[in-house]
Amino acid sequence: MDWNAKEFIWLDWAVMAIGILSVVWLVYRAIKKDKEKMKGADSQDYLFGKGEPWYVIGMAIFAANIGSEHLVGLAGTGAKDGVGMAHWEMQGWMILILGWLFVPFYQLLNNKMGKIITMPDFLKFRYTQRTGSWLSIITLVAYILTKVSVTAFTGGIFFEYLIGLPFWWGALGLIAVTAIFTVIGGMKGVMTMSSIQTPILIIGAFLVLFLGLYELGSGSIAEGWSNMMDYCRGLHDGYGTTHMFHWADINESGKPDPMYHEYPGFVVFIGASIIGFWYWCTDQHIVQRVLGQQKGEDNSVVMKRARRGTIAAGYFKLLPVFMFLIPGMVAISLASGQYGDFGIQMDITNQHDTDGAFAMMVKSILPAGIKGFVTIGFICALVTSLAAFFNSCATLFTEDFYKPMKKGMSEDHYVLVGRIATVVVVILGLLWLPVMMNMGNLYSYLQGIQSLLAPAMVAVFTLGIFSKKITPKAGEWGLIGGFFIGMLRLLTNILTETGSKTMTGGFWENTTWFWQTNWLVFECWLLVFIVLLMVVVSFFTPAPSKEQVDAITFTPEYRKQIKESWGFWDIIGTLGVIALCGCFYAYFW
Repeated sequence: MDWNAKEFIWLDWAVMAIGILSVVWLVYRAIKKDKEKMKGADSQDYLFGKGEPWYVIGMAIFAANIGSEHLVGLAGTGAKDGVGMAHWEMQGWMILILGWLFVPFYQLLNNKMGKIITMPDFLKFRYTQRTGSWLSIITLVAYILTKVSVTAFTGGIFFEYLIGLPFWWGALGLIAVTAIFTVIGGMKGVMTMSSIQTPILIIGAFLVLFLGLYELGSGSIAEGWSNMMDYCRGLHDGYGTTHMFHWADINESGKPDPMYHEYPGFVVFIGASIIGFWYWCTDQHIVQRVLGQQKGEDNSVVMKRARRGTIAAGYFKLLPVFMFLIPGMVAISLASGQYGDFGIQMDITNQHDTDGAFAMMVKSILPAGIKGFVTIGFICALVTSLAAFFNSCATLFTEDFYKPMKKGMSEDHYVLVGRIATVVVVILGLLWLPVMMNMGNLYSYLQGIQSLLAPAMVAVFTLGIFSKKITPKAGEWGLIGGFFIGMLRLLTNILTETGSKTMTGGFWENTTWFWQTNWLVFECWLLVFIVLLMVVVSFFTPAPSKEQVDAITFTPEYRKQIKESWGFWDIIGTLGVIALCGCFYAYFW
């Protein structure tokens, strides 16, 4: 047997088959046990889960974030642009804001409303019914156009490079399997698979990293790291891809840094933070992981579990850069041919090639048998990530649209409606896939979409919590106005291929500042505009009611419960996440 075969052999297929059957059995067993404990279906338990331990919450947050866009897009970006995209991944510190700042607010609303809230619930309570409904619409549209479709599309690419499966078989098969899993398993199934996949995924990805460095260094991981850094420093006209900040300076050859146009100076950190704030603190897909609770539990217990879950997730979030992005840098170094022939061929100017970087590493670097074992974790990651999106969509539709229209129905009925909503999301995702295939670089497209949606979300949630003077109508104007401005910019991006082409005509020629401005700069100015718009509208519209202001006001008793929910080790754990993020920035500055 060739243990170093650079393709899947019978042993890998056998390991995959046994592993997948084991995962199915474990998930089925967990779901069956949970249903027996529940003694009947409950829509909130199906959609949110209930009282999971803090480490399971942490793994679920991490697993919900990891999808095929990491296996394909992040590794591909690492091969092409190095650590430039690490700003979006080195955000363990941002998850801490969810646990320390937002969880108490969300829990306060849970108590006031007598149920587990969704993000639209918060906006309905703080602003207007219309504001919450628009958030549901925007979120559902965003999930269909970006999350589901992008994950399925890049999943197809991953399976194509890894095992030679035709693209459409991989993409459609992933969606079909995930849809069945989500409909049957609900949140308990997602949580269970998350706890199974996370250790496999972490171990497998680090095996890829260390064995890749070992090969690159001819038997020395340290030498492999040095070779990778040396090779990547010479890319992009000598500016290199080993630093996170890019400036407009001209080098000795008289050429500017080619990455400055995409990642302009310090703006890249601000822009990534805006997207991160929206994603980690206000997006239903992530927040749903920390909202589950046991009925009758003390507030301090619920907040402690949720906060510790976010601290654990903060540490997990430090890993993707080393799990996916840096292996992409290793892959492009191995493909250079300067350090030997490793069976990896890649053209850095070909996006399709670089997107296959991680799959090439798995196939070419890992020993036989280990390939199959590691692939199990990656398949679980793909399914869990998509299932989390499907589940969040079902939650939004059931809780924010269907229940208000059909009150008093049985819990079995609400669970069924949630499952039907999941199927609808699957169908819409499938219909969008062909459109996505004709829209260029998917990873850039994904980040571009998020940069247009995030400013409105950040402005509305932040001002809604920190200001008692922002009026209900101001929140409505900010969310809807920001969304439409973002969609108008998206339309111009499609017409101009993200500013690479020009539009002629008097109107378009006089508005180049709108459609040619760098996407991160535009994102920052859009946030400033929405904040100012909300402040101005607040001067001319009725003030919020006492009930709305009370919703964001902590009573002395509640502040006492918050204080009781954290201790010494929570602070130490938090400082550890911040310190590690700081060390990464210092090394790759």
